[in-house]
Amino acid sequence: MPTNIEILLHAKPEDVEKLGLLAKPTRTISGVAVIAVMAYPFACKHGKCLMCPGGPASIFGDVPQSYTGREPATLRAIRNKFDPYMQIFNRLEHYVVMGHSPEKVELIVMGGTFPSFDWRYQKRFIAFCYKAMNDFSHLFFKKDRFDFIRFKEFFLLPGSVGDKERIKRISAKVRRLKGKSDLLKEQIKNERSKIRCVGLTIETRPDFAKLKHANRMLLLGCTRVELGVQSVYDRALKAIKRGHSVKDSIKAMRVLKDLGFKINAHYMIGLPSVSAKDDIAGLRELFSNPDFRPDMLKIYPCLVVEGTELYQLWKKGKYRPLSVEDAAKIIIEFKRIVPEYVRIMRVQRDIPDFMISAGPKLTNLRQYIQEKMKKLGLKCKCIRCREIGRSGLKKIGKLDYKILSYEASKGSEFFISAEYKDWIVGFCRMRFPSQCLRKEITERSALIRELHVYGTAIPIGKTANSDRLAIQVQHRGVGKRLMSIAEQLAKENGKNKMVVISGIGVR
Repeated sequence: MPTNIEILLHAKPEDVEKLGLLAKPTRTISGVAVIAVMAYPFACKHGKCLMCPGGPASIFGDVPQSYTGREPATLRAIRNKFDPYMQIFNRLEHYVVMGHSPEKVELIVMGGTFPSFDWRYQKRFIAFCYKAMNDFSHLFFKKDRFDFIRFKEFFLLPGSVGDKERIKRISAKVRRLKGKSDLLKEQIKNERSKIRCVGLTIETRPDFAKLKHANRMLLLGCTRVELGVQSVYDRALKAIKRGHSVKDSIKAMRVLKDLGFKINAHYMIGLPSVSAKDDIAGLRELFSNPDFRPDMLKIYPCLVVEGTELYQLWKKGKYRPLSVEDAAKIIIEFKRIVPEYVRIMRVQRDIPDFMISAGPKLTNLRQYIQEKMKKLGLKCKCIRCREIGRSGLKKIGKLDYKILSYEASKGSEFFISAEYKDWIVGFCRMRFPSQCLRKEITERSALIRELHVYGTAIPIGKTANSDRLAIQVQHRGVGKRLMSIAEQLAKENGKNKMVVISGIGVR
């Protein structure tokens, strides 16, 4: 029996869209095609955290800090010599081969504290990311239609994934296209490109998320910041040699929110000096304390990996890691009470289990937790668990529009959601900032920090016409309705200006 990919690659161009085959439907179920790129391996300026694997000259070789070199995104980066242009081209090829529409790209820059790198490197790296999307669009789209014949010719398809000669020939073609880049020029091009960057995420630490770093991230086109908070306990941060304080995290969150960024906090459970009871209390503190309250969360159980100081402590019996059951209990306790405005992005690192010496090795920990919660009759109300694309519904009726208001980082937040039977179709995050950090932001300004409509990704300029996989709700006016509600709320609260942070490709 041929696979979906094999059928797509052997199909006639005119039949590709009719077939409606997706190799991995969840890749674009949230409405965007996520592409992760890795920056070159640079050492962290503060030193190395106790539990952090990888980095330059590590036992895994020269790999990005906190990675082992065996994660899918890291392997792709190594294969492409950490060249952002090559990485983007490679990933876009994968999406097309799997039958997806990668026209709305959510770009994530991974591998170390990007804002700590040389500013010239940052600009050049991001410029080539945009250039890759622009060049891919120019090469394979003709009059708004994808040229599947040209695509197959360029990437020598059908072909074997392990064919080294084929890979060499394709790489040479892509390198010839690369040329030079200019950040502003490529950003302007991307505003009208067929494949557009609708969101750019940058990973950083609280001590590299100050106003000067945040303003630079805005220049790059960043819309979301992944912030390595790791703990709400200073003793834990000191124990792991983190190099920043809880106060630094609080300050960073306020600055970032007041500039319109979305915040995805990274939080570790099972750290040295922290008990399971402390972990549950810490996760609750992250959302009960208005000084924190991030928009998204990645929960990372602490893992013991060879080559780290933590590994040496574990070998000496001075550190006891969490078990799978321990981690599951902590996360379940949190998922029971998670606020509806939060999206839990991950509950486990992407490190292969054979590289983990101790700790929760289960790579499908989220699925394990979901099954346990189902048996206990518990439901998680986070955004990810309620996305309409995961509902299995083919049709939806009248939508309910809800407003949830709360205080966060000294400002006022409004989470406006479009829902159908408790499933989220779309939402808008609006903030009344606590301070005016840029000339564009006045005391009477409201910030639109996020506007998102869920469902399977649909090409820009088109409407849904198929229910082949999951309900498709993009480009049906939901976003306009959410914005209208936000504008009305802002007016009622004495605001006269809407400041919207948006990806380069949606300006």
